[in-house]
Amino acid sequence: MEKFKQILKDINELIVFKHSVFALPFIFVAMITASKAQNGSMWFGFGLFVLGILCAVSARSFAMAVNRYLDEEIDRNNPRCASRPSVDGRIGRKNMLAFIAVNAVIFVVVAYFINSLAFGLSVPILLALGSYSYFKRFSETAHLMLGLCLGLAPIAGNIAVAGAISIWSVVLCLGVVFWVGGFDVLYSLQDMEYDRQNGLFSIPSRYGKEASMFISKLFHAICVIFWFLYCALANLGTFAYIGVAVCALILYKEHKIVEKDFSKIDRAFFTLNGYLGIIFFIFVWISLF
Repeated sequence: MEKFKQILKDINELIVFKHSVFALPFIFVAMITASKAQNGSMWFGFGLFVLGILCAVSARSFAMAVNRYLDEEIDRNNPRCASRPSVDGRIGRKNMLAFIAVNAVIFVVVAYFINSLAFGLSVPILLALGSYSYFKRFSETAHLMLGLCLGLAPIAGNIAVAGAISIWSVVLCLGVVFWVGGFDVLYSLQDMEYDRQNGLFSIPSRYGKEASMFISKLFHAICVIFWFLYCALANLGTFAYIGVAVCALILYKEHKIVEKDFSKIDRAFFTLNGYLGIIFFIFVWISLF
């Protein structure tokens, strides 16, 4: 029993399960938006609720495991990453491949039970999720690629409920792309020198701290514009717009924290961005209600 608990602990450390809070709220934002437009009710059914969670968790677990598998040598020499289970030997490479395969199968099978469009796009989505690690080897657009990996969540939510891709879900996706890209630029400031020394591509390693701070702010400004546009295209009420404004204030606070104290990047990255998604969902829910 103790060995099983340790395995679960190592897997949790590998994929950092609590960071699912970044994507899950936006899946459900899309699902309640689509359900309200299609059925006049935000509730899309318990079965789809469970399938949505299974898809989200398996997709994210797949993406994180692929990233850890491909980046093992890069992480090994980075002091910040050296204690990861994929590096220190707690989870071997064969076991990681098995974990990747299991989550890929779960995602595709669950997508099959959702609808034909979800099933047809399941493999292309997995390919997109798995490609993020390669981007940092040749392009500083890796930040936006990571954003796309999470930004697919609202499109997936729309597909799950409506069996189609609405324009509002694409705009919501773009907002998430620039939101994640913006805070990933800030997070990458921690590895700026390491990335330079090892020929890895990131905005901080290529352009320095000051330019990175500006680009991150620009990304977040674009993100807020897309979210306001989503509210308009989805015909949401006043509370949704207020929610986007509150999220903009959170992003402003995030940048002030990092500017004031570089050592508090973790607080800005994990705490504030975790709250942001939940707050966004709550305000959209109130608006639709």
